[in-house]
Amino acid sequence: MMKNIFPKSLKKGDKIAVISPAGAVDASQLEKGIEMIKSRGFEPVLGEHLYTKFSNGYNYAGTEKERIKDINWALNDNEISAIWASRGGYGCQHLVQHLKLKNFRENPKWYIGYSDNTVIQSYLLKKGFVSIHGQTIKTSSFGVTDESYDLIFEILKGKAPKYILEAHQLNKKGNCTGEVVGGNLALIYALLGTKYSFDFRDKILFIEDIGENFYALDRMIMSLELAGVFNKIKGLIVGGMTNMGDEKENKSYEESFDGFANQLISDRLSKYTFPVVFGFPNGHIKDNRPLIIGGNVKMKVENKVKVEF
Repeated sequence: MMKNIFPKSLKKGDKIAVISPAGAVDASQLEKGIEMIKSRGFEPVLGEHLYTKFSNGYNYAGTEKERIKDINWALNDNEISAIWASRGGYGCQHLVQHLKLKNFRENPKWYIGYSDNTVIQSYLLKKGFVSIHGQTIKTSSFGVTDESYDLIFEILKGKAPKYILEAHQLNKKGNCTGEVVGGNLALIYALLGTKYSFDFRDKILFIEDIGENFYALDRMIMSLELAGVFNKIKGLIVGGMTNMGDEKENKSYEESFDGFANQLISDRLSKYTFPVVFGFPNGHIKDNRPLIIGGNVKMKVENKVKVEF
């Protein structure tokens, strides 16, 4: 079996493309993130349609053709060393059939994002390339910890992350080793049955989500169940489940790991024996620490939790 390809480490002065593959953004929303790239010694290069807006039932960052043009430029321009999504939202599914990797194969680069960017990361992994499931350039309404960004830059410079977490009451103990796949549950679900879906065999699945009704969460978990996903994986990592349920008001950051959502997932998985970690710090939360999609990880779920790439 071929090992997944890690892009080369970045050095000072390297260029990082900033693109909007999905939802629209304003320049003011990216100022801090772009300045951060500069302050770390890298050169941000803005996609042609980074701030374009196209309304078609949703505010996209440009038409499909415009967004396809930007992502294929970023993937294949040999002067670019990494690609950082401005945000998620919705729209990456429009692009996935049109992605070109001619130059990318010879000069692989890190792709950084989460949420809707799960689609792009699944595509890249199908082609044998890892990516970073981490915070976008646009900070969320609940903010982003400095460490969330620090750890991304550590990965870009060649240092793999290692996490030690406190135990969660719903955790299922055990040890496993495997590649991490997954990301946003709604997009994992949306890709099921397509040629762009993750290969779940012997993998450690990561899921996170935001703003889904509890019945929708259950439907997505049931779809994975019916597709045989839970018979294939070696372990599960559950990240942020933010503002889940039929909510009248937003929850505070402290309630980001929704108790009922986690209980629902735990109940659905009660018949399986693989280890499960709840409350992992990745997702639509303030402390959004990166994972390497396609990276090999050792996971120990005991009185403490260790997740080590």
